[in-house]
Amino acid sequence: MAAQAEVVRRRGELRNTKEALKRKRLTVGYIGGSITDGRPGHNWPEPVTRWLVDQFPEARITVENAGIGATGSNLAAFRAQRDLIDPGCELVFVEFAVNDWEVPTQRRNKTREGLLRQLLADGKRDVVIVYTYRQEMYEDMVNGRVPDSIAEFEALAEHYGLNSVWMGLHALQEVRRGLLQWEEWLPDGLHPTQRGSFSYGTSVIGLLQEALLADEEPSAPASEGLPAPLTEGHWQNARLIPFDDIRTEGPWTVRRWVNLHWIDYTLSTFAVGAKLGFDFEGTVLALAFDFGKRSAEFRYRLDGGEWAASNRIRPDWCGTSGWMKIEVLFDDLAPGRHSFELEVVHGNEPGCEGTNFDLAFVGVVQEA
Repeated sequence: MAAQAEVVRRRGELRNTKEALKRKRLTVGYIGGSITDGRPGHNWPEPVTRWLVDQFPEARITVENAGIGATGSNLAAFRAQRDLIDPGCELVFVEFAVNDWEVPTQRRNKTREGLLRQLLADGKRDVVIVYTYRQEMYEDMVNGRVPDSIAEFEALAEHYGLNSVWMGLHALQEVRRGLLQWEEWLPDGLHPTQRGSFSYGTSVIGLLQEALLADEEPSAPASEGLPAPLTEGHWQNARLIPFDDIRTEGPWTVRRWVNLHWIDYTLSTFAVGAKLGFDFEGTVLALAFDFGKRSAEFRYRLDGGEWAASNRIRPDWCGTSGWMKIEVLFDDLAPGRHSFELEVVHGNEPGCEGTNFDLAFVGVVQEA
């Protein structure tokens, strides 16, 4: 896919952000993968936040960093309400060009557009899409091409009039100019050092300087409502099924989850053979877990059909738990009511070291 290679592409005024700063209170949200995750303490949201605090010292800046390593826009579509909309973010940065890389185009377009439409639906926040870097982008970028994962995001940015920042291109340009050593940027080809994160943040600050500090006459407010979607079956209507609506058989508990911040409660068991079931309406069904090498596998079926078995990959970097992992079990289901059944099994595969089954949520996507 072709698109003009620019670091900053301005398509909007950050009107909600400006209004919040006038009120001297701004809540900034960040969502993405490990490159955005706030826990390392030096990722690119840090210099961006520090710039905002420095430039607007009279404003109370609140940060909602919802980034989680090894997650993509599919999980984000189910988290947007709790982690970004309910906290009242007026400015949200979305970073998933890297972690969506291996997801098929049609699927990632559905999840990305669904996420963006949720964030934009009430007109109360500005959304900026940002693009980082992974080594597979190298050949496209050094030859002046835009990697598909970024170009597809740019199509959505154009459609919804969203600002975007290609942070990875900015850093690569610094390397080419002799301002940044490669090992200062990406020693492992993916995760930036503090210096690399500063480079990413600097490019975002460039957009904010243009949009927030320039003496510009405001344009007329945008028309109300969202444009028609680009992607059929987008995930705007992502919903969670309450645990109270889930039938269980065997020893289950609902637990306040203290092991992972992004999970409020889990529906948990470690008993092989424990079962659950529920009915739902929707075209997509997904389960999210606190996952790790001690997690059980499971078998499941829909509408009384054939049983299928999960067999999840457990990379070397995966711990015993602590990875919020989503499994999309069904996509493009026929509209209408469905019945789902699940049974916990050990798995008995290499790397499967336990039988813990810690369900964070059941998510469905209903028809638009």
